[in-house]
Amino acid sequence: MDHSNFDTADDIASQDLASFQSLDMENPLLWPIMGVLRKQPSGWKVHTLSTHLQQQGLLLQLDEQSDKDLFKRNFLIMNALFQLQELCYPEDWLQVEAMDIVLHRGVGQRYVLDKLDPLREYYTSWQNYEADGGEVRRLLNEFWTRYRRHMGTSHQEVGDRQAALRLFELPANASATEIRRRWRKLAMRWHPDRSEGCAKRFRQLCQAWHILR
Repeated sequence: MDHSNFDTADDIASQDLASFQSLDMENPLLWPIMGVLRKQPSGWKVHTLSTHLQQQGLLLQLDEQSDKDLFKRNFLIMNALFQLQELCYPEDWLQVEAMDIVLHRGVGQRYVLDKLDPLREYYTSWQNYEADGGEVRRLLNEFWTRYRRHMGTSHQEVGDRQAALRLFELPANASATEIRRRWRKLAMRWHPDRSEGCAKRFRQLCQAWHILR
C-alpha cells in the first residue's frame, strides 16, 4: 500500500502548530471589557466579568461539558485582559489577576510590562485554547458579529475596503500590521466609554475593522 499521501502524527502536529503560529486575531472581548473597566475600574474577578458579559449577550456557552466551558470562558477573558493590558500601557496600568482585576488610570509608567510573564505567555498563546486554529477563528468571528450588534452596527455605514481604508487614513497597500495598529489607536481614541469618545465614530470604525481584518 502506498502511504505517501498519508500524514504522520508529526506532520499533523506540525500543521496544527503552524496554524496557531499564524493565528494573529484580536480578541473582540477586550473592547466591551475596556468599557466595563472604565465605568467601574475595580472590584472585578474573572468570573464576575464572565457573568457580566453573559448578561450582555456577548459570551455564550462554549462547550457542552461544564468544566471545558468554564476553562474556555476563563481563557478568552484572560487573553482579552492581557491584550488590553498591553494596549493601555504606558498611559494606564491594567492589573491582571484572576481574583483582582483593576484599571489604574494615568499611572502606567510606574509599572513594567513583562512580556515574558509565564501567565501572559500561556493566555496569549491560542495553542493553549482547546480547539484548532479554524475553530478559534470561527469563534472570534462570531464574537465580532455579536459585538457589532451590541454596538448598534447592523446598518452598514462603511461600504467597502476602499472606504474602510479611507476611514483609517491608510493607503491601499497598507499591511495587515499597519491596519491593526491603526485600528487599535483609533478604537482607543473613539471608544464611547472614554470622555472624548464618540459612539457613532466607534461604530463606523468597528465596521471598517470588520471589513479589513
